Parts: sequence; C-alpha cells; structure tokens
Amino acid sequence: MTVTGWLQIILYCAIIVALTKPLGWYMTRVFNGEKTFLSPVLRPIEAGIYWISGVDDKREQHWLTYTVAMLLFHVGGFLIVYGVMRLQAVLPFNPAGQGAVAEDLSFNTAISFITNTNWQNYGGESTISYLVQMLGLTHQNFLSAATGIALAMALIRGFSRASMRTVGNFWVDVTRCTLYVLLPICIVYTLFLVWQGMPQTLGDYVEATTLEGAKQTIAIGPVASQVAIKMLGTNGGGFFNANAAHPFENPTALSNFVQMISIFALGAALTNVFGRMVGNQRQGWAILAVMGVLFVAGVAITYWAEAGGTSMLHALGLTGGNMEGKEVRFGIVASSLFAVITTAASCGAVNAMHDSFTALGGMIPLINIELGEIIVGGVGAGMYGMLLFVILAIFIAGLMVGRTPEYVGKKIEAREVKMAMLAILVLPLMILGWTAVGVVYPAAVASMANAGPHGFTEVLYAYTSGAGNNGSAFAGLGGNTFFYNLTLASAMFVGRFFMIIPAMAIAGSLAEKKSIPPSMGTFPTTGGLFVGLVIGVILIMGGLTFFPALALGPIVEHLAMNAGNLF
Repeated sequence: MTVTGWLQIILYCAIIVALTKPLGWYMTRVFNGEKTFLSPVLRPIEAGIYWISGVDDKREQHWLTYTVAMLLFHVGGFLIVYGVMRLQAVLPFNPAGQGAVAEDLSFNTAISFITNTNWQNYGGESTISYLVQMLGLTHQNFLSAATGIALAMALIRGFSRASMRTVGNFWVDVTRCTLYVLLPICIVYTLFLVWQGMPQTLGDYVEATTLEGAKQTIAIGPVASQVAIKMLGTNGGGFFNANAAHPFENPTALSNFVQMISIFALGAALTNVFGRMVGNQRQGWAILAVMGVLFVAGVAITYWAEAGGTSMLHALGLTGGNMEGKEVRFGIVASSLFAVITTAASCGAVNAMHDSFTALGGMIPLINIELGEIIVGGVGAGMYGMLLFVILAIFIAGLMVGRTPEYVGKKIEAREVKMAMLAILVLPLMILGWTAVGVVYPAAVASMANAGPHGFTEVLYAYTSGAGNNGSAFAGLGGNTFFYNLTLASAMFVGRFFMIIPAMAIAGSLAEKKSIPPSMGTFPTTGGLFVGLVIGVILIMGGLTFFPALALGPIVEHLAMNAGNLF
C-alpha cells in the first residue's frame, strides 16, 4: 500500500460526500414536484407523457396499487427484452449479422436487466446487435434504475408522512426520475465519455491488419450511451465482454475515476433526500455514515490483500502485490477500489477480474453483496435495503431499553419488523439454497473451472451476485448453460421483487401511522451510538448467516494458500 493509493481513496470519498447534499436537494425537489432549473424545458414534456399515457399526476396510489403497477411495468419490460433478443436476426442495426439469441439465454438476460442485475452469460460484441443493446438493454438500464429510486422514495414517504394511505404515484415517480435525473446527467456524461475516447456510432465493425499481417475485427458501436447509464444507474452490464477493463468502455484513468464516482453518486444522495423529507438532515448523514464505515473497511482490507500479494508470489520474487487479473493501466489501488465500489453499490461493472483476486481480496466483494445491497447499494435499492436494517436495529434498541421502538417519529411495531425480516431472509434463501444445489448437481459442477474452495466460491459468488442484483462474476464459472440460465434467473427475480413487496408493505404501514414527537426516552438516531448499533446488526446478521459458506470458500482457500496449496 502506498500514500498515493490512499490519497486516491480519500479523494474519492471526499467527492462523494461533497456531491451528496446538492444532489439530494435537487432530487428532493424533483420528487416533491417542485420547480427546478430544468422545469421550463422538461415540464411540458412531462405533462405530454402523462396526457398520452392517461396518468393523473395529482392522483396518488395506495402501497399495494403502487406495487402492482411496478410489477406490471416490469412484465412489459421483460417481454420487450426477450422479444428483441429472439428476433434479433431480422431486426435492423445488426452490422455483425448476429443471429437470434437462444431461448434460455434470452430468458436469463431479460430477467437480469429488468431486475437491475445485468448478469451477462454472453459476450456483448459477439452476441448482441446494436439495436438490442439500445432498445433492449440500455432502455432497461434507465427504467430499472428509475424503478429502484421510485421505490426508495415510496418508503421514504412512509417515514415522512402521517395518517395517509398513499405513498406516491409509481408512474409519476418513474417519469420524473428518468426525465429530470437520469437523462440530463447521462447526456452530459455520454459526451464526456466520447471526449475521453469511447465509441458512439452505428457504423460497422472495423477491420484492421496487425503487425504480423493477420486480419482483426474490432467491435465498436453505441458504447458511450450505454456505459453512462450502466454506471449512473448501477446496472453494470457491459457493452463488451471485458466490461470496464475494455479500453473502449474505460479509455483513460480519468474516465475510470469518473465512472467510480457516478456509481455512488445517486445512491449516496438518497440518504440526504431521506433526511430532508423527514425534516432532519442529520438522519440522512447518520445513514451515510453507516454506509461509509462499512465501505472504508472493505476498501482497506481489499487494498491490503491485493497490495500484499500472496506467499506463493513472494516465493517467486514478486513483491509488488497481486497484479493477476488487473488492468495494468489502473494498477492495484484503482482495481481494488473499483471492485469494492461496484459490489457495495450493486453495480456489477468490473475493471479487474474478481476471480483473480487473492482469497481475502475476493472475499470482500462477496461479503458486500451478501450484506444485503446496503453499502450505498443499487440506486434506490440500497436505501430501502438499509432502512430495513435500521428498522431491525431500532427494534433491538427498543428491547434493550424496554420502550416501544421509534424512528423519525414513527413507532416500529410487529408488522414492520416481520416485513423487514421477510425481506432480509430472501437473500440467504436464494444464495445458500441454489449454491447447495450448484455444488452437487453434475451439470453445474462441470461449469466450474477450478476445484476445491475456489470452485465453491465461483458458484457461491454467482448466486450471491444474482440474488443481490449485482451482476459481477468470478470469471472462472461457465454460466451459459441451461441450468445456470434458469436458476440464476430465479435468484435474480426473487432477490429483487420478493424484497420489494415487504418493503412496500412497510411503506404503507408507516404512512398510515401518526407522527410522534420525540421525548426524553426517545433513542437518538443521529449520533455515533446509533451508527454503531446499525453496523453491529448488519455484521452480526451477515456473519451468522454467511460465515459457514465463507469458511468453506475464501477463508479455507487463504489458509490453504499459506500452506502452499493452490486451486
């Protein structure tokens, strides 16, 4: 580890904190329907969308109606993505002549993109046409991200409202998020990426002649527009198979740094939105502090593990750290930081191969996802995931002091705790359940590139990434099989929507409750004690649930490596 490396990490954290308040202010005004500097241009467009679609933007929805609207919306998204992939061969903008995508892979990909997971069992440049990249995948990148933010806003309204039966209007929230937040930023962001050297074209693939005289086909396409929303919306699906390690998806050190910032920007800002809407910005800063402590701890461990290398590398005289699987343009610190950011934020984009990290360095991205998509998390999803843990922490605090648990003026009762536990238990059910099947089913075992604990980690990471809606992978697992396409689709679908439904039930329950003014016995939720309590609950629940699986994978691999055994 170096001083320069730590300065990069500190600079990154400082920029995220600096962006949190202004972005939070802007997003609060957008979702409250207040005027912004873009309103003169975008308000007529917004009104036109409501008129065409028959939406009354003044009419709000009950939590159940809101949830049903969201689910129906995603049925439509699934059909669009699946349809264009199956019809790809006869659709335009297909310069490489890509054929129809197989049924099971189309099914897996459609589920992947409507759930904001963007797990990819294919190479984009060798499987997907320009039209499908734009109409199917980029289109869903916008809408799945907007859905996550909309759902977070509904839960925030549950905490901020009193004696109301509505939590907003799903169609209005998705429209405003896309129109006022995602699109304006992505337009500027795309132009920046083009300036950095990223392709944005509908032209044919380029034929080149190498120095040896061989012919090489270089894939290009509308890359920058997809990369902008995949990062900002924490989608992560790469235009190219190598994702952000590909020079056309990540041309420079500056583009790499800006991409890392964009992954965290909106998720961090939602903590400020929460504070503003409940009338106390310190509440939002406390939640961001919980996320920040967990994030910095993860970065420190991963950077230490990768910079330190392994005993086997040292035996070969290689003391500069573990560069295996790293992009040499960015080095160990930028690769380690990117790995922790992309798994803390449920993004899934990668600029280094996690399969090639050291056992402990690769364990941290795995843990980040297993903790429940809450260290900033996917846009929106991280916020409502964190609030579920806050509810449990407040409930435990209430038990310790013998009082009815309260948070931002709302009593936390049995219904909210039950719903929070149902949502949190979804991840271990999918992760551990499917991993148990995957490591014994012969067809699944055949896809493992490595034996022993590393092979086990490949399978565990795949289902963790799927259920956590992350999308990154341990590259050694061959996932494009009938078994993995179907089971990972199941994990992605349940991990997304079976967590959302209890969270929305909590939003509706809280919105109907009266607001209670704080008293002398109210547990303070803006200080260090609260931050420590929430961190403790997160780590204890994650440790108790996933430690046995981690012990079978990266932990035993690390111990075996020190004994001279590699896998």
